[in-house]
Amino acid sequence: MRRAPLPEGTLDAMDRALLNGLQEGLPVTRRPFARIAADLGMTECDVIDRVARLREIGAITRFGPFYDAEAMGGAFCLCAMEVPAGQFEAVVTLVNAVPEVAHNYERAHRLNMWFVLACETPDGIAAAAERIERETVLTVLCFPKEKEFFIGFRVMA
Repeated sequence: MRRAPLPEGTLDAMDRALLNGLQEGLPVTRRPFARIAADLGMTECDVIDRVARLREIGAITRFGPFYDAEAMGGAFCLCAMEVPAGQFEAVVTLVNAVPEVAHNYERAHRLNMWFVLACETPDGIAAAAERIERETVLTVLCFPKEKEFFIGFRVMA
């Protein structure tokens, strides 16, 4: 999937505050959106509606938990492929259909498709990469993590 930047002014100050607040995670309560709403001076319905709108316009690509596969005995691996331009859409469809593909990005580089495999076991990485190679007839380059860095994402207000 190709994404263009959102037009300037698409996100207002409240959208930005909500995005930043959501980076901290949802409180584990019966009504987590009500707590976030109270912190931001909004209503619970406003928060739910804004999250839905942010998803619809592509400001966020998904909304849900992020599981640490490694903590549960699994593995992550960054992968890249060199996909001929005329085949990109067909290949992205095949790659994204693989359940172990966590997210996928197009880059303006010889290695123009980058994605993350998240598997239940470390052996699953090789199996998923081999399955993608069979289905696409293209080489998957795997770049296993050597060191983990934690970064925060914030939207400028």
